[in-house]
Amino acid sequence: MTGSTPSSVLTTTQRKDVLMRRGIIALAAAGLLAVTGLTACGDDDGGDGGSADKKPKIGVILPDSKSSARWETADRKYLEEAFKSAGVDYDIQNAQNDKNAFQTIADQMISSGVTALMIVNLDSGTGKAVLDKAKQQGVATIDYDRLTLGGSASYYVSFDNVAVGKLQGEGLTKCLTAMNKTKPVVAYLNGSPTDNNATLFKQGYDGVIKAKFDAGEFTKGPDQSVPEWDNAQAQTIFEQMFTTTGGKIDGVLAANDGLGNSVINVLKKNNLNGKVPVTGQDATVQGLQNILAGDQCMTVYKAIKKEADAAAELAIALAKGEKKDTGKTVKDVEGNRDVPAVLLEPQSITKENVKAVVADGFVTKAELCTAAFAAKCTEAGI
Repeated sequence: MTGSTPSSVLTTTQRKDVLMRRGIIALAAAGLLAVTGLTACGDDDGGDGGSADKKPKIGVILPDSKSSARWETADRKYLEEAFKSAGVDYDIQNAQNDKNAFQTIADQMISSGVTALMIVNLDSGTGKAVLDKAKQQGVATIDYDRLTLGGSASYYVSFDNVAVGKLQGEGLTKCLTAMNKTKPVVAYLNGSPTDNNATLFKQGYDGVIKAKFDAGEFTKGPDQSVPEWDNAQAQTIFEQMFTTTGGKIDGVLAANDGLGNSVINVLKKNNLNGKVPVTGQDATVQGLQNILAGDQCMTVYKAIKKEADAAAELAIALAKGEKKDTGKTVKDVEGNRDVPAVLLEPQSITKENVKAVVADGFVTKAELCTAAFAAKCTEAGI
């Protein structure tokens, strides 16, 4: 018998072939649906947002506790308050200026399941390595206070650091003018060369003072950076400046209060404290006391609570897999990208308005107005 065989009379072998073909088609269809489902539901955001199916947890790496008291006395406190208020898990650690520890802490946090990581880098190289690793693991990141050049953070939260430097330059100019200094020799004691903020501060104050140099109104003195914002090194550096110039330094642009206090220590040894204006930044208790004593010209107050609250809000959103529009960007010149940013405005503080820092709750009257400064605080209206 020849010709096709009706389906009703298929042989056993033929029925097996038909069933096999149907199975292959069904598997292929199931595979196609699986791929289509991944494409539709997947969210390959490169670490820009935390995974929505993970419990939100935020990791924060602070840089040290030596260069400035703010990291432990202010930033940690305000960040903890914000995270507790939001009811999210968090882990805040301090690298204590150790690059290896910084990377180890980051690895531990990523392994522990953080869904957002906020860092204050020790330098852009170390920061970039940590940010890139976090991104590879799908962890969203924020640069806090310091921008990591060439990095990959989703956000940058800081103060307008060029504006900080501008306030320092204007403050020193006012103090020198008030002292009727003629062609004063101005020395720069800059922050760490590996900190992008230090570069921005200098851009700000040099933008003010360079015009005075160019016009012959001020005389340019020594100009040196302090590795890792180390106050002990700063004192040694300024002692060398003082010696090489024969003590002919009439004003010092010190990039923060710690460096400023190092300068003041040298000036005190030479009975010149209060006679040579010195700037600062961070409105530390020590810096404010130096201002009350007349040994420091000014400082720059940065409302750390506002900075911490802004960063915490973004970190909480990222940890939950959400994004927010900051409405502003800063240029990462090494990475050639515009980084979404929150930039807060700084405030100049002199003896006339030290009380504003106390009124804002940044330092307490008890901390500032110790026995040695009680009368000075009363004079300042505190």
